[in-house]
Amino acid sequence: MTETASPHTPAYGRVDLNNCDREPIHVPGAIQPHGVLLAVDPASTTALMVSANVEDMLGIPVEEAVGRPLADFVGDTAAQAIREHAELAIVREPLTLLLPADRAGSLSGRTVDVAAHVSGDRLVVEIESLERTRALPMSYRSARSAMGRLAAASTVDELTAQLAREVSTITGFDRVMVYRFDQHWNGEVVAEERRPDLNPFLGLHYPATDIPAQARRLYTVNWTRLIADIGYTPVPLHPVLDPGTGAPLDLSHSTLRSVSPIHIEYLTNMGVTASMSISLIVDDELWGLVACHHYSGPHRPSQDARAAAEFLGQVTSQMVAERERSDQREAALVAQSTLAQMTARLSASSAAPLDGLVADPDLLRLMDAGGVALCHDERLHTAGQLPDDDVVRRIAQLLLRPTGDVVASDHLAVLDPALAEHSGVAAGALCIAAGPDSWLLWVRPELEQVVDWGGDPTNKLLAAKEGPEVRLSPRKSFEKWQQVVRGHSAPWEPWQADAATALQTHVNGLMLQRSREQIAVAESLQRSILREQLPQVPGIDVVARYLPASTFQLGGDWWDAVEVGGGRVAFVVGDVAGHGVSAVGAMTQIRTAMRAYLFAGDDPGTCLDRLDQLMSSLIDERVATALVAVVDPDTRRVELVSAGHPLPLLFDGVTARDVPVTARPLLGLGEGHARAAQVLVPEGSTLLMFSDGLVERREVDLLAALDLLRTAGGAGPAGGPLDPWVDRLVEAVPGEKDDDTTVLAIRFA
Repeated sequence: MTETASPHTPAYGRVDLNNCDREPIHVPGAIQPHGVLLAVDPASTTALMVSANVEDMLGIPVEEAVGRPLADFVGDTAAQAIREHAELAIVREPLTLLLPADRAGSLSGRTVDVAAHVSGDRLVVEIESLERTRALPMSYRSARSAMGRLAAASTVDELTAQLAREVSTITGFDRVMVYRFDQHWNGEVVAEERRPDLNPFLGLHYPATDIPAQARRLYTVNWTRLIADIGYTPVPLHPVLDPGTGAPLDLSHSTLRSVSPIHIEYLTNMGVTASMSISLIVDDELWGLVACHHYSGPHRPSQDARAAAEFLGQVTSQMVAERERSDQREAALVAQSTLAQMTARLSASSAAPLDGLVADPDLLRLMDAGGVALCHDERLHTAGQLPDDDVVRRIAQLLLRPTGDVVASDHLAVLDPALAEHSGVAAGALCIAAGPDSWLLWVRPELEQVVDWGGDPTNKLLAAKEGPEVRLSPRKSFEKWQQVVRGHSAPWEPWQADAATALQTHVNGLMLQRSREQIAVAESLQRSILREQLPQVPGIDVVARYLPASTFQLGGDWWDAVEVGGGRVAFVVGDVAGHGVSAVGAMTQIRTAMRAYLFAGDDPGTCLDRLDQLMSSLIDERVATALVAVVDPDTRRVELVSAGHPLPLLFDGVTARDVPVTARPLLGLGEGHARAAQVLVPEGSTLLMFSDGLVERREVDLLAALDLLRTAGGAGPAGGPLDPWVDRLVEAVPGEKDDDTTVLAIRFA
């Protein structure tokens, strides 16, 4: 339907199927013969380049034309009108002039259409004889009527159909089609006006290779192109190269520009004898073309008819943009309404926000998706039709961006060919992420579509393999070619990315709110079970701290102090794995059981073993750590027993060192036995027991964090206050605290 290649043109060498996508079609070095071209110096209006038919049309031999003033070609009156026309920079408005009758050329004494535009340092003047018959002159009244009919169209389809009718009436072509590009630059005929005896092209598709990138760029800067006679012989420019620049003349805006002979063959195969195309440009991008074909000989609408058709193309381009934006706004409003209902349900529900989100019936409908997966803390929540979990994670990995931007694809197999086998469920996906382990992913299945190609779209590739003698592009056969396009989903719309961002923001806010509420519950539970008064034990000072996580996560930390007879006191620091109210609930059971075992008189090792058996049988899939220190203040002897807990530190007035304790396995596994360690603590020393929240930070190595803790503690609090020393230790390791923290300091007098 448009230019694809040129075997040879005056301005450059041979072009074949291997390099036609790089063909400089804007500088062919030749024009069509129904007009004459003059490239003049704007200041002096002296001709620097002319088309070789200048003698036939204007009566001046081509060998004598270069260097002569514009008035020698068209007369003083016409030359002055052209200069004024050019000064006003009216590129697209045709100028009608009467040439002097005292010339030998075929245009002598005739009324002509003149178009003038600037190309680089040259003023390009193109002159055509005025057609005596015109399909329909465009007046203000007729233009206003045409615009009214276009404006009455309520959809893009109605608008393009009306445009085809208007252009057909104005230009008189046998067939007028509106051809629309998809996101991959394949084209489809979406509207058509034709003679009744012609076969319909409506609904036919044409592959992107039919219109290479350089042609699309040219169509974006020049709205109208005409081939008045498919059988024309190109007229070269003289000289071929601009004597001032040494380069071919840029004919991007030319109305007479010669086109590719292979494009001529393409049209000839379709029985076309003349053609014209008008660009449709939406938001500065080529949206489509109005393609006009004639089958009954040469056809050259006048300049004003072409200008009128171009004007309607520009008007329609604006209307298409408005219709599409209106459709987008309407879809976005529907999405906002759906989103508002979803967020209201989430806020009112007592369920966990993530569980409630995935269970919401509108989550898939919001994105017109077949399946959705939500990942949080490496756990997947899913709904709808999805591939296996490892495939879902692979898709998310391909789409995740460090910036957290929404990323979408309607052809995942391009990102990873292995995903092609899953296209029946997930051919396309849209993903939004808060981090590597926190993302929301929608998937769409393959959108099978039967495409009626105007010729086999693979023929160009076949031609490249079979050699230059096999001319398959343009294709010899234009019979309908059916192909099922696989592996693509329906494309994602911009408003869907906005909806995804809004949903993520709401869910994050709701999770933060719920976390704060849960922290309040946890602190209440902690206060209800932790001692309000520290034990008063002669010979020792005790300070305890409990701090919730800065990320508003519930934790399972606890501490306790129990008198066990003989003046001894058992101090316990524990940590139940996990987060949430369930972790706090498990902690209360464990702490209560531990107190009971200690009150019963069991040694600390037996207490931990019994607690392990209790957890493995009664508390489902829950593990915990614990450190027990039974202190005898009189002798300063400490019996230490650990179940997978961090080692305590001893600040002895000189250094800070680890206290060696042989740990039994974690509580809740139902195996292993505790072994006690006996430690004699020097007078004035401080024993520090703590949970891992004191030293664990994502951005700090654990060993480095322990070194920071030892450095902050120094040799210990000595005889000074114990509270500020403990507070200094709590802040020793920088970074966000992702877990709650418990610290228990025991100083021996």
